[in-house]
Amino acid sequence: AKAPRSSESRMNVLCLGTGEYTTGWVGKAADSDKSTGVVGLVMLDLRKRGKVGRIGICGTNGTKLPAIRRHLQRVIGDVYEGLDPSCMETYPADDVVDRKAYLQALTHFKAGDCAIIFTPDDTHFDIASACLERGLHVMITKPPVKTLKEHSVLAAKAKAKGCVCVVEVHKRFDPIYKDAKDRIHRGDLGDFSFFQSYMSQPKHQLETFKAWAGKSSDISYYLNSHHVDFHEWAVRTFARPERVTAFASTGVATKKLDGVDTEDAITLAVEWRNLKTNTKGHALHTSSWIAAKGDVHSQQRFFYVGTSGEITVDQAHRGYTVTTDENGYTSSNPLFWKPAPSADGRFAGQHCYGYLSFEHFIDAAAAVNQGTPLADIGDLPTIATTAGATAVLEAGRISLDNNSTPVDLLYDHPTASTPVDLKLATSSSSSSSS
Repeated sequence: AKAPRSSESRMNVLCLGTGEYTTGWVGKAADSDKSTGVVGLVMLDLRKRGKVGRIGICGTNGTKLPAIRRHLQRVIGDVYEGLDPSCMETYPADDVVDRKAYLQALTHFKAGDCAIIFTPDDTHFDIASACLERGLHVMITKPPVKTLKEHSVLAAKAKAKGCVCVVEVHKRFDPIYKDAKDRIHRGDLGDFSFFQSYMSQPKHQLETFKAWAGKSSDISYYLNSHHVDFHEWAVRTFARPERVTAFASTGVATKKLDGVDTEDAITLAVEWRNLKTNTKGHALHTSSWIAAKGDVHSQQRFFYVGTSGEITVDQAHRGYTVTTDENGYTSSNPLFWKPAPSADGRFAGQHCYGYLSFEHFIDAAAAVNQGTPLADIGDLPTIATTAGATAVLEAGRISLDNNSTPVDLLYDHPTASTPVDLKLATSSSSSSSS
């Protein structure tokens, strides 16, 4: 049954996870463009703007929380005019270590409130399920889950509860990616022919990821998820993925992670079919977490080819470079995230796509609480419309675990766009799913 909704105009928000993207703390201030954190800072600014009320942050190790609170005061409270991180409620207690602390934290929130999940990939399903059961609207970092089965369960649960459940894929709010998607979607470039993407993290980041890298997830789930989602979003009305074959490079990450068996780089080769013309296209998505330290924290770019045109986007390089004695030469992208305060000392990143992703979720949840139907919340990456990306990522993992054997995506109708199952391809099977 659908839970009664909160009537409060401000949205109470529980942030699950206390890592880099939420707080900017990784045992020290993160060595990236997110040392302030993103989630916590955005929620504090939305609170200042009257859209958010209470803010909770929940981890698993309470002994880390005093250092996190001091860090947030140093990088937010002491820097931005009018933002006070001391208002944040933290869970569990400072002397408690509890892998399921989120269950206790949820008792302090009610139906109609919001949950934002930035935790290791293999915990997303259980945490999101608990939040939806309590009637909270949910945002989950990508990938939302690691299997198509879990994705389908969450979609059904969100629908039954009448809750907004979205994936945090902020590239959809990048104005350049949005323009590219609109051109592709409305047919300016014809049928789909070829897509290639690359995204990286520097190898020193493996120290930050040591607790989960190669254990709860891999580099494809972590980074390929961005462009797999973008591609599927752009063409899903006229094409669908039908087969995935994955390939990997190894050698560096395993040494960096003290013997953990994981890949350095993963490429997903995805076969697509244009539904109206029954013609083929293909995509290559490559991600790596052993890149050298460079002018950007993360290289990220794509190349799209349609039968009537092409698009090239280099998201990492926006024609804006900064050089300082401390950091050397950098290519900056304040379109994503702008931690530098304004001249009057205020946070000034409200128009960044890293911010807008969260604001659109909060606005959608508030609208549903006021009676707006789920179907009318706009073109958001809901759990109901993103199964294709999860299927491609899971198929890649299955392929790697079976010596790069192709994996077919199965559909229940010749023109359906949402996959319902996966299966290892046999020598006699074709890439045309039933």
